[in-house]
Amino acid sequence: MSTASSNESKLATIPNVVTAVRIACIPLFIWMTVFAHMLVAGAILLGFLGATDWVDGQLARRLGQVSNLGKLLDPTADRLLVVAGVIAAILSHAIPIWLVAVVLLREILVSLAVLLLMLLGAKRIDVLFIGKAGTFAIMVAFPAFLISYGHATWQTPFHIIAWVATAAGLALGWAAVLAYIPAAKRALSSRNSATSTINITENRGGTT
Repeated sequence: MSTASSNESKLATIPNVVTAVRIACIPLFIWMTVFAHMLVAGAILLGFLGATDWVDGQLARRLGQVSNLGKLLDPTADRLLVVAGVIAAILSHAIPIWLVAVVLLREILVSLAVLLLMLLGAKRIDVLFIGKAGTFAIMVAFPAFLISYGHATWQTPFHIIAWVATAAGLALGWAAVLAYIPAAKRALSSRNSATSTINITENRGGTT
């Protein structure tokens, strides 16, 4: 087994630990914003968790610890953070419902597509940069919405930042959905080609 293959099968890697910590902090964020009503502190935590999204990926590449589990955990952490932000924003009335619906629709579509490709046995699609950028923008928007919820003068700039980041996040996020379509087709084609090759080999092996 090559070193690369060995690394991809590892579970306990530094990047995976970082991602796991990010996921473990989500309940704390929910408690801070929903139950303790610490919107600013919760927004700072969410912003930190979103901003550190690049850390696990950078560590994986620099340390040579890219793993199959990490490829699954990283986008899962992103989706969970978005959902957590949506829950907090809805319950605190800091974000319009229509915006919540648009963000959730995109996340649901991507998640269903990933699940469908997995069930069909297609090759896993790598996360696209445009999709990561869109998620990052949304992770800027949600904390900004939470911080800007109020009527104080100092909150106005955060409200502007929230809407600018939202516009960028939605544009990049839905562009990523369109970009994933040809990638999904290629993944299915690879799967079908591999299946055809196996069938041909089996048929040849059965003839004497």
